[in-house]
Amino acid sequence: MTGPMSEDDLIATLFAPIAGPGALGLKDDVACFTPPEGCDLVVTTDAVVAGVHFLPDDGPEAIARKALRVNVSDLAAKGADPLGFVMTLALPADVTREWIETFAVTLGDDAARWRCPLLGGDTVHTPGPLSISITALGAVPTGQLVPRTGARLGDLLYVSGFIGDAALGLYVRQRQAPWIERLSDASHDYLLGRFMFPQPRLAINHVVRDHASGAMDVSDGLVGDLSKMIRASGVGARVELSRVPLSDAVRAAMRLDASLFDVGITGGDDYEILCSVPPLNAAAFEAAARAAGVAVARIGQVNEHAQLGAVFLDANGAQRKFARGSYSHF
Repeated sequence: MTGPMSEDDLIATLFAPIAGPGALGLKDDVACFTPPEGCDLVVTTDAVVAGVHFLPDDGPEAIARKALRVNVSDLAAKGADPLGFVMTLALPADVTREWIETFAVTLGDDAARWRCPLLGGDTVHTPGPLSISITALGAVPTGQLVPRTGARLGDLLYVSGFIGDAALGLYVRQRQAPWIERLSDASHDYLLGRFMFPQPRLAINHVVRDHASGAMDVSDGLVGDLSKMIRASGVGARVELSRVPLSDAVRAAMRLDASLFDVGITGGDDYEILCSVPPLNAAAFEAAARAAGVAVARIGQVNEHAQLGAVFLDANGAQRKFARGSYSHF
């Protein structure tokens, strides 16, 4: 890190101004706040690492937004309201003061947008790649967290937004496929933006809490994440692939390369919400999501065949299997 800037200076000048009231001005080793009365505390943590979750030459604005938003997405899928976050920032030697300033300003703007203020953390040097680990805290009314394990027989399966945008956006970012050159400028920019800047569905966290029995965010690919939720719930499911919501940009790319459908539904970084909804709640769930400005699509139904797990059917009713259901770090 260039420039004569100590850790104390960095905290006092760049991060203290964006900290929330529970952060004690970032002058202590801890944060201290009182959760809302009658609420359970919800805790989630995610790290982003250069070369794994973002490209090493991505700008500080994009990195700051991704680091926070992937955690806000986890809270949204549990029906939780954000309370704040703590962060460990591991900086390689070549990071400049200007880079950190831009990172901090962007992080503060995003923290305000998602109502999730900085509460504290740690800043260290690293001989390895740039990495940011965030632990986010949220609150739900006592006993109302929406678990991954909550899907029940007969529930309808829904997913928010569009699937596959970010997986194809990674291809666009890396310029690694011939079909990219044939995309319209609008489709190119849309897919790139969906990869670079996740959009957590916080607008429907209360909708999920009020109407869903089980939920998780789609971060590692729809096929794999849906299979995880079904397996964790001890049930089976039938999923109609023709119902999976795809953006116009993804459909345009698929017309150029049909294999991209599999890439989209098994790739990561969607940050949409996957949930199971009892049939009696379905109409109210759809109406509330629509009122909140978030599209939801019914893609399948939970059944009793737990030994089969999640079964994926194409438009002709034939079962589809995938060599890889989702992204995996290992």
